[in-house]
Amino acid sequence: MSIRCILAASRPWYSGMADRLRRSTGAEFHGVTTPDELARLDLDAVAPRYVFVPHWSWIIPEAVWRRFETVVFHMTDLPYGRGGSPLQNMIVRGLAETKISAFRCTAELDAGPVYMKCPLSLLGNAEEIYLRASSLIETMIRKIIHDEPEAQPQEGMPTLFARRSPDDGDLAACRTLDDVHDRIRMLDAEGYPPAFLRSGPFTFEFSRAIRRCGRIEADVAISIAESDT
Repeated sequence: MSIRCILAASRPWYSGMADRLRRSTGAEFHGVTTPDELARLDLDAVAPRYVFVPHWSWIIPEAVWRRFETVVFHMTDLPYGRGGSPLQNMIVRGLAETKISAFRCTAELDAGPVYMKCPLSLLGNAEEIYLRASSLIETMIRKIIHDEPEAQPQEGMPTLFARRSPDDGDLAACRTLDDVHDRIRMLDAEGYPPAFLRSGPFTFEFSRAIRRCGRIEADVAISIAESDT
C-alpha cells in the first residue's frame, strides 16, 4: 500500500505539483490551497505519512502538526531568517543566494529540526525565484519520501525577520538604482503588491525591471487613487 501525503501550497507556481509527485513517487497526494480545504480533509481517514507545506500564508493548525509529521519549506538557511517575507528581507539585505530549509513544524515559528537544505539563487525577479524554488522543493519532497531522513536540531543563533508590509514597496525610500531595482524585482510576482511611487493623485506601479547602463527600464501601470469624498 502506498503512503499518503498532503501538499499544502497556496501559490500558483505549485499548481500541478501534487499530480507530478503522485506519478514520480507512487505516493497518494492530497493537494490543498486554502485553510478551508485543509480543514475539510478527513485527516483520520487520510492518515498522512507527511504533510508537506511549501508555501503557506497561514498558521498551520496544531491539530495537524502535533498528530502528523509536517514538513515546512523556508527560503533561508535556518536558523538565519526565521519569520515572514524571507525573500524580500534577503534581497533588501543584498544577498544573492540562500538555502531552502526543510524542517519539521513545531510550536515555535520556523524553529523545528531540519531534514535537509538546498542552495537557491536569488537572481531574477520574485516570480522567477519562486518558480526556481518550487522545482527544488519538489525534488526535496521526493528525496524525503524516498529516504525518510531524521530531522536534526537547528544550530547557531537565530536571526529574525519581520513580515514586510505593502508600504515597504514605496520607491521613494530608495537612494540608489540598485535599491530601486531590488525593490521592484523582489515584489514582482503574482499575488504580491508591486513596488510603487505616488505623485499627486497618481500611483505608479512597477514590474519587469531591467538594469541598463546608468538606468532602469520597467513596465509601469498608472492609476488614480479613489477619492474619499
